[in-house]
Amino acid sequence: MPTPLRIAYGDHPSQFGELTLPDGDPRAVVVVVHGGFWRRRFGLELGRPLAADLVGAGYAAWNIEYRRVGGDGGWPATFDDVAAAVDLLAERDLPLDRVVAVGHSAGGHLAAWLAARPGLPTDAPGAAPAVRLHGVVSQAGVLDLVDAERRGVGNGAVADLLGGVPDDVPDRYALASPVERLPLGVHVVCVHGTADVNVPIRQSERFVAAAGDEAELVALPGVEHFAVIDPATQAWHVCRDAVERLCRTA
Repeated sequence: MPTPLRIAYGDHPSQFGELTLPDGDPRAVVVVVHGGFWRRRFGLELGRPLAADLVGAGYAAWNIEYRRVGGDGGWPATFDDVAAAVDLLAERDLPLDRVVAVGHSAGGHLAAWLAARPGLPTDAPGAAPAVRLHGVVSQAGVLDLVDAERRGVGNGAVADLLGGVPDDVPDRYALASPVERLPLGVHVVCVHGTADVNVPIRQSERFVAAAGDEAELVALPGVEHFAVIDPATQAWHVCRDAVERLCRTA
């Protein structure tokens, strides 16, 4: 396994990523966005096994960290950070026409939001991207923030991220929730286990129903929340296959 290169995209301790390149020219670039309900408890260590597996399959992996709630994150810092992390790729000699994001749980939300950046208002966090995504693999992603907040997904995590409930800060939900940003202009593959009690599959079902041809749902019978980020599982292989399919359309 090649040694990851740590690259800072800002001065804060959480503003960095780990770039790992395969032997030879990379087939594509995969941005790995970890989950943890946007809270400081979890970091990019969750993405390292996935990055290693992707590099072994010939991809360049950009495993990103970002400011989280409890560590100077929330609105708009978390969004500013993931946008800046992806835009940093423009400074590297990489196949920027084939950049796909893979995100788990809260990372699935951020990955889909990154795809929505070209359609954001000019004064919104993350507007005018230097690097555009070609596709997204959402692994049990939180894709409808209004629905997630109202149903208690993450025990208040969405309100903590955005600084209030939908009735208090509706403009933030409109800018931050992937389902509100449709159409995204890129394809999103939503991989979700039917036994997921952390982020119910309803989240992916609602997004795919609203997105139409822009998205697809890959439901995994009996699969729980964390299986999709375990490289030893078939659930992860399904996610990696989705990356392969997205890259073939580039």
